[in-house]
Amino acid sequence: MASAVDPAAPGEARRVFVLAAAATVALDLVTKVIAEATLLRTPGVSVFGDWFQLRLVYNQGAAFGLHVGPYSRWIFFTVALVAVFVLARMSRSSPPGDRFRQLALGLVAGGAVGNLIDRVRSARGVVDFLDVGIGALRWPTFNFADIAVSCGAIALAISLWREDARRPEPEPESASVV
Repeated sequence: MASAVDPAAPGEARRVFVLAAAATVALDLVTKVIAEATLLRTPGVSVFGDWFQLRLVYNQGAAFGLHVGPYSRWIFFTVALVAVFVLARMSRSSPPGDRFRQLALGLVAGGAVGNLIDRVRSARGVVDFLDVGIGALRWPTFNFADIAVSCGAIALAISLWREDARRPEPEPESASVV
């Protein structure tokens, strides 16, 4: 089994970024199309009682319904577009062969692109349909892109922490005797 960092395969690791991003976008789009087709005229579908439901919601803001005024759609579009470029640059500058980091970056980039597509195609906002909670205590409705962004961000934090932990500690400077 190959390790997460294989210096002999930088191109292969970069493909992980592209494939993770593309698969995330595709899965996100397919699930949103299905959600809109099946949930548009229903108040929701119970999957596991009240705990997990499928409920169609359009979110014009960012995560957790965050809004920044009448231009939220275009502000969040711009932020997501910049984020995708930053993530692609991080992918290119990542340690050669670091597949785990490439996967993390690909998940975040793919999720950002998935929600970015929604902002372009409809003024209604991002399609959300996964509803989790108990009674009135509900998590904000989300989608597959949001899951990819969250999991990718956690994986990226772990990857960066592991890289930092591998760095050798600098030698302490000894006190000079005058």
